[in-house]
Amino acid sequence: MTRRSCAMYATAIISAHLLIVGIALVVGQVFQTLIQNRLKAEIVLKEGSRVFETWKNPPPPVFMEFFFFNVTNADDVLAGKDKPSVVEVGPYTYREYRPKDNVTMVENATRVSAITPKTFHFLPEKSVGDPDLDFITTVNIPAVAVMNQVKGSFLKATMLSMYMNSISAGVFTTRSVNELLWGYKDPLLSYVKTMKPEVDEYFGLMLNKNGSNDGVFVYHTGEENYLDYGRVESWKGEKQLSWWASNQSNMINGTDGSAFHPFLTKEERLDVFTADLCRSIHMRFEKEVEVKGIQAYRFTPPREVFADPSENPANAGFCLPKEKCLKTGVLSISVCRKGAPVVASFPHFYLGDETYVDAIEGLSPNREHHQTFLDLNPTTGAPVRACKRAQINIFLERISGFPQTKKLTGIVFPVLFLNESVVVDDVTAAKLHKLLLMVTLVSHFPLLIVGLGVLMFLITLILIIQFCRAKTPGKKDTVYSPVSSKEKEEDPLENNTKNGTYIGLSPVEMPKS
Repeated sequence: MTRRSCAMYATAIISAHLLIVGIALVVGQVFQTLIQNRLKAEIVLKEGSRVFETWKNPPPPVFMEFFFFNVTNADDVLAGKDKPSVVEVGPYTYREYRPKDNVTMVENATRVSAITPKTFHFLPEKSVGDPDLDFITTVNIPAVAVMNQVKGSFLKATMLSMYMNSISAGVFTTRSVNELLWGYKDPLLSYVKTMKPEVDEYFGLMLNKNGSNDGVFVYHTGEENYLDYGRVESWKGEKQLSWWASNQSNMINGTDGSAFHPFLTKEERLDVFTADLCRSIHMRFEKEVEVKGIQAYRFTPPREVFADPSENPANAGFCLPKEKCLKTGVLSISVCRKGAPVVASFPHFYLGDETYVDAIEGLSPNREHHQTFLDLNPTTGAPVRACKRAQINIFLERISGFPQTKKLTGIVFPVLFLNESVVVDDVTAAKLHKLLLMVTLVSHFPLLIVGLGVLMFLITLILIIQFCRAKTPGKKDTVYSPVSSKEKEEDPLENNTKNGTYIGLSPVEMPKS
């Protein structure tokens, strides 16, 4: 056996083995399963895992922006002469720090409990002005809340109305941005406190929230099931809420928005529990995006999240009181705000009923600026970009016993909206790139084997062709060449053929003498 034939047989055998093994690995998805199981074991909330420290101390900076709606025609609104006109003022931007604290493993490390204290630091370079010097005219939330508390009692309402007139407290007030956010001593609340000592005489939309937390959360670690990674099991010791009118509405579903299980699909519904809204919401896939070179799926709350019960019957439990159910796009959260007529929505009533937008001059909902979304890497579930946008509104209506409200016909009045945003930092993005590259290489390793098998097969074909050519004899060509002078000399002892006549030459016998 020649070297060429040996090489041919060897490459054929190697090619066949590579193709068989490679195709079997591809069909059996052996390496895909291997890398998935490895990631599922790594993406667990426990000491030493790939994600635990990042979960406890998120490295990307979080920014909180506040936008206020400054009322320009408060007197005309109270007189019933015109609809409210507002001008958006902002942003006033703060850097938000939110590391996990009191992290404790429970239930054999299948659960982990923690609190998330939040601190805010003002960033003047990212803001439109000085929060101490900029003043906003807006709804007097303490006054409206107190009026709603006593509206069932004519005597209390009359006494309170007289006192409000004496201190010039009305439906609208003008305060600095700092006062509206972080608190001020309200004279009306101080008066109420003399009768109800439990009432706080200070008011602010972010009062006592700088350095505080939303309570103890207990999360699933993902140890038992990777799909439960980061899912909230209980909040403040309760596995279910008690504010709403149905068991479905009171359910605590999903994560807190900071962690999601790996291997996300576009068909999934992502549930998120948010303490600010006192309920769970859900998000659906919208489109594929790219953040710092990292592929991501964008999930966003659909219109049905805040749809009225006629449009989405599942929301019937959020309609309180039932006879005053609001239209699509808003959610009354007074049940978890000590009875204050607070209404939540997306900024500028984005995805809401047009009547809310038309009732206020100066609003213009826009998806780019007012949409809430999460950009998640589908392989790891890691958030690479997020924007949580929510608006705080106050429901204004005529309240018996308070003459200054007699021209109010029932309106959801915008006070401010916030934009809490985060984008993955460069260091974390680089680590995620390396991890995704490793996942891709391992997952596609069987295809490399198949490719190598195909290459060896092609080499085998070339060797076979060369071998066949070597075994087949070639055709001989006829060549005419001049005859040499030696070839022209005749040997008298040989037979010759000339002009087709045979001439025989035989020896002649000599006569005897």
